[in-house]
Amino acid sequence: MQTNFLVFIVDQLNAQHLGCYGNPQIETPHIDALAASGWSATQCHVASPICMPNRASLMTGRMPSVHGVRHNGIPLSLGSRTFVDALRQAGYATALCGKSHLQNITNKKPLPHPARPDHGHDAHLPYPGNYLQECIDTWRADPAFEPQLPFYGFGSVDLAIEHGDCPEGHYLRWLKQNHPQALALAGKDNATPTPDYALAAVGQAWRTRLPEELHPTAWIADRAIARIESAAEQSRPFFVYCSFPDPHHPYTPPGRYWDMYKPEDVTLPASFYAQPSVPHLAWLHQQRDAGQAVKNSQACFAVSEREAREAVALGYGSLSFIDSNIGRVLAALKASGQAEQTVVIFTSDHGEFAGDHALLLKGSLHYDSLTRTPFIWNGPGVAAPGRQDNALLSSIDISSTILDQAGVEPYNGMQGRSFLPLIEGREDFVRRDHLLIEEEGQRTYFGFDEPVRMRSLLSGQYRLSLYDGEDWGELYDRQADPIESRNLWDDPAHASLKHELLGQLAREMLRLSETSPAPTALA
Repeated sequence: MQTNFLVFIVDQLNAQHLGCYGNPQIETPHIDALAASGWSATQCHVASPICMPNRASLMTGRMPSVHGVRHNGIPLSLGSRTFVDALRQAGYATALCGKSHLQNITNKKPLPHPARPDHGHDAHLPYPGNYLQECIDTWRADPAFEPQLPFYGFGSVDLAIEHGDCPEGHYLRWLKQNHPQALALAGKDNATPTPDYALAAVGQAWRTRLPEELHPTAWIADRAIARIESAAEQSRPFFVYCSFPDPHHPYTPPGRYWDMYKPEDVTLPASFYAQPSVPHLAWLHQQRDAGQAVKNSQACFAVSEREAREAVALGYGSLSFIDSNIGRVLAALKASGQAEQTVVIFTSDHGEFAGDHALLLKGSLHYDSLTRTPFIWNGPGVAAPGRQDNALLSSIDISSTILDQAGVEPYNGMQGRSFLPLIEGREDFVRRDHLLIEEEGQRTYFGFDEPVRMRSLLSGQYRLSLYDGEDWGELYDRQADPIESRNLWDDPAHASLKHELLGQLAREMLRLSETSPAPTALA
């Protein structure tokens, strides 16, 4: 009997905000139970700490520099093969429930590069197809719009586009058709006033009046349950991708989850009080201290203690709400009679600073809080339930591991490798010494003159980050300095190590260059 897959993915989660990853303040009993009877990775890192690039890497098993989604605002080519395509072609019923973000959600024109404003056309012609299927304007212009299936391999799609308590797409259509009265309860303008919350004043949080059962998190769980039950009726193996837009900002946990956690009870990370070790972090702190920080955009900003505590407390509330809905989906899975042959995965698309180094949201600083994601695998074949493994894993490895479990061959160009041997307790897995993290900025931020282009090499002990156009960089001993507050880049005692790591970075970038399509055979 073929293995089913149920993947829970959340958006922008600091891995340390889970009970099973050592957090004593959060209540995530269903996720913790998955870890207790499953297998967890403690060092799973992103290919890129940005939404669209890493989601595309999860889908393709390829690095952003190869699949082309280098930063937000670039849709994944409809000519790209995904591992979901491979599962569907192998007979799986494939379903997307919730957030996709493989295409742009706005219809804005491309930004000219500051250094090359006269370059008006791209080097690549787009693969034919509709690249506005996740665009909010598309859904608003056509009340009956539907994505073209299969959508990146998904045979069915239930979309929730954007964040907050009233995202566009199928969710908003459902709400209008079935609960039109609730439209007067959703959104920032209809929220219950919370004058004591600083983040509410800048639009990064609001206390929604939408009831828990109508919140998009609950709707996504409902759709996942429906897709699982439908697959059971068809007697087909299934891959259900249950993708929650939370706990990403703006923070809108509904009902009792808003004040489940008190900001004054939150423990701030030790790095909150650390002195900046790189220029752009210092710039962010200076903006905060001068009262000039921009707090109402998608870019990270430096925060006060109160703002950090609010964000963490409300993020905890959103996560506990997600956990309760994961519990509902798992109960439905068990009731369907398919739990024993289903692999359940929990992960995140990237991290969140959540007060780390006094920052919120995400940006071009590759601290663990941003690049490390939770990864839990629960299902048949787990050799040692409850085991946590510290092998260096990348988000590009996840697709290969799923295909390996499904018995489906990988395709040429996949750059990740299966870590199923680790899960099954086999000895034939060769652990990597280091991995690559890529990031390219969409806009000019953080005091830079141009959008950031950076690469990081991560090993078990060190993290080296190189910035395009800058003569400074970052080098940290992750074991001796776990909060990465002492930058060793200019330390003479570490000069030889820095050059060694720069060489390893160059070799890793070469290894992860394109290999697809394959050339014709030699005569």
